Amino acid sequence: MSCVTRVPIISHFLQCTTSSSNTFCFNPLIKSNKNTTRRTLVVLSMAESNRTTVLVTGAGGRTGQIVYKKLKERSSEFTARGLVRSEESKSKIGGADDVFIGDITKPETLAPTIGGIDALVILTSAVPKMKPGFDPTKGGRPEFYFEDGQYPEQVDWEGQKSQIDAAKAAGVKQIVLVGSMGGTNINHPLNSLGNGNILVWKRKAEQYLADSGIPYTIIRAGGLQDKEGGIRELLIGKDDELLQTETKTVARADVAEVCVQALQIEEAKFKAFDLASKPEGTGTPTKDFKALFSQITTRF
Repeated sequence: MSCVTRVPIISHFLQCTTSSSNTFCFNPLIKSNKNTTRRTLVVLSMAESNRTTVLVTGAGGRTGQIVYKKLKERSSEFTARGLVRSEESKSKIGGADDVFIGDITKPETLAPTIGGIDALVILTSAVPKMKPGFDPTKGGRPEFYFEDGQYPEQVDWEGQKSQIDAAKAAGVKQIVLVGSMGGTNINHPLNSLGNGNILVWKRKAEQYLADSGIPYTIIRAGGLQDKEGGIRELLIGKDDELLQTETKTVARADVAEVCVQALQIEEAKFKAFDLASKPEGTGTPTKDFKALFSQITTRF
């Protein structure tokens, strides 16, 4: 299926027909010849070169899907790629040709997807699973485990390190890493899940990124909520201070928007911060992201 769009070029219009794989443009006001065709191709080539190519790893996850979708929606600014672990995850986000299958715990699978990108958004994370047999009616707490090869040390440390190393080797210009609040507390409950020490390994990867020399933005999100974004006032913190308040959660959609904005705003580079939001209906919804990033003074 194709669609027709009109793009203003100086005082004329290009009429573009877009198919699943190609875009063909012409100016209906100018008789086509080799010279006008060449000029049209130059304009299109320049437009494409101005876009930032971004790879989202963990694109099959709940937050990763939103980031990938937002980048796709802003196709005049970004060329989006996604990295997922399986065909099932790829199909969940549309199964497009720009979604690749790879395993961050196997560095050799990363090079083909990272080559040629300008920026990397890391949203990979180990995911604990509940042991079967838990009966909430009997009280107590459920027990959790990690699948073989998917422990936090392997995913959140070694896997993220592999991504950072591959990005550095490929000359990537910026990395946005989404982590979690709670990393300053070794006794945080999340560390006990499956005896994985997940926040310990996340924090180690964050430090590795901060020491890499690559321009970075580290977003330590509060409790993630599956709610609408763009309708709350976002809050910036450091060193888990927000965990001592009543405002320690944030919508996944807002985290995704902060990721995308960080790719565009210089004030977001070389900074690490905690992210939460005020409850819906209180405060003023955040729209000025340059001002938001300007509040941050911490590099780690």
